[in-house]
Amino acid sequence: MPPKAKFTEAEIIDAALEIVRKNGFSALTARALGAELGSSARPVFTVFRSMEEVQQAVISKAKSLYSSYIDNGLSQPMAFKGVGTQYILFSIKEPKLFQLLFMREQKQISGITEILPIIDDNYGKILSSINSDYGLQGECAQRLYQHMWIYTHGIATLCATEMCRFTPEEINKMISEAAICLLKGMRQE
Repeated sequence: MPPKAKFTEAEIIDAALEIVRKNGFSALTARALGAELGSSARPVFTVFRSMEEVQQAVISKAKSLYSSYIDNGLSQPMAFKGVGTQYILFSIKEPKLFQLLFMREQKQISGITEILPIIDDNYGKILSSINSDYGLQGECAQRLYQHMWIYTHGIATLCATEMCRFTPEEINKMISEAAICLLKGMRQE
């Protein structure tokens, strides 16, 4: 009979997430997880088969948390702008999780067209918000998304790495100005 689990799967994932939030993904080790739980590492492996399994669960939990930010952005009157603002807010409030999801080296280098659907499970919903907000379809909608993601990703990276700090008003103004310029250019083509 296998040993009875001392901790639930949810408790282990929450503890692992806290380690990543405080110290980054590389700090998530069996020993650190045991210490966070106030135990040895052994009880972790009555629930999970390996640390890779724990790491995947943490990534899934981080993606779920990020998706709640995106859903919040999508519920705003200008949904696409709301998404950009929430993306940056996620990087400010959860810098280590942002780094985990959006600042890791990829196994294969992709172009901008391929990378967004790979790194963001919300890609389809976000693209639809462009159709709704601006009436852009197909390639034009994708181009706006790509340009604005590059811009907001830059701001978010500056925030997540604490290179710069911006007020909500500055973020709002920067996103608006960039989007207006891009939309003007696209409509003149």
